[in-house]
Amino acid sequence: MTIKRTLAILFLSFFILGACISQNRGKENPPKPPRGYSGEKILKLAIAVGLVDLIERNPEIPDYIDEIKNVTYKQVGDISLQMDIYKRKDLAEDAPVIVFIHGGSWTKGKRSDYLPYLLDYAKKGYVTATITYRLSQIAMFPAALEDTKCAVRWIRAHAEDFMIDSEKIAVVGGSAGAHLAMMIAYSNENEFDAGCSETASSKVQAIVNLYGPVDLTTEYAREAGSVIKFLGATYQDDPQRYTYASPKTYISPGDSPTLIFQGTLDSLVPVSQADSLHVWLEKAGVYSEYHRLKGWPHTMDLSKKVNDYCQYYMDAFFEKYLRTD
Repeated sequence: MTIKRTLAILFLSFFILGACISQNRGKENPPKPPRGYSGEKILKLAIAVGLVDLIERNPEIPDYIDEIKNVTYKQVGDISLQMDIYKRKDLAEDAPVIVFIHGGSWTKGKRSDYLPYLLDYAKKGYVTATITYRLSQIAMFPAALEDTKCAVRWIRAHAEDFMIDSEKIAVVGGSAGAHLAMMIAYSNENEFDAGCSETASSKVQAIVNLYGPVDLTTEYAREAGSVIKFLGATYQDDPQRYTYASPKTYISPGDSPTLIFQGTLDSLVPVSQADSLHVWLEKAGVYSEYHRLKGWPHTMDLSKKVNDYCQYYMDAFFEKYLRTD
């Protein structure tokens, strides 16, 4: 090992010492946010030298988990939109379902990206699902939103086939997936329903927003190439479209309880988006629980310590809004 590499490890160890201390997971002593970093360069260096423990992106599927692959929920021309479903083989009664929506700036990503969460929550007794939706290079907004709302309708209509409690549905998304999850949760259930094969409600009982954009009319969003591609127009050409595609526009009393996770080092979705969302939800009388993680970037839950922290509070949130009547 070179002297430079040794010094780098010693230097970075100082920053992560607090994060390496085991945390009490008892209800009376909930975990504190894992210690973050002073900047993205420091974090990238820590990852490069192996000082950040990352989650397993492709975990093996246990024998006691049923994996139901490639279930078609919507047909658009020659495009078959599918979902994967996971559940324990020993489920004795209908269980709540958690639908995970992948991110990727609406231009990339795949439904298997959330396999670690899918398996973790299937193990905990939930039915989990992950969906494919049309990306912006295939069809622009509102196509992706229409697809994801159709997926919720399909799941509710076919709940009996998969031991799902049709009145206990949550959506979880990261980044662009969180944007779509919020649009599902906050928009009127009769909006954005084109092409759905089922007429069941798209209402959800809870939502988890992992660093998702809330207001596409802000300067950062108006200038983002991924947003322009997603909407198919610049803000100058069609400002109303940016308002129409913003979850902020639809927030109103009676919306789904929301759990928010956001890192302050996020250079893709500014932390101000989550700050504002929390305020807007509270003003509307909607339950909002906000975890603002200092010193963590976009996709921060790839860190095992951050993922454990998020799951601790997701567990409590789902217990409250999906497990209780």
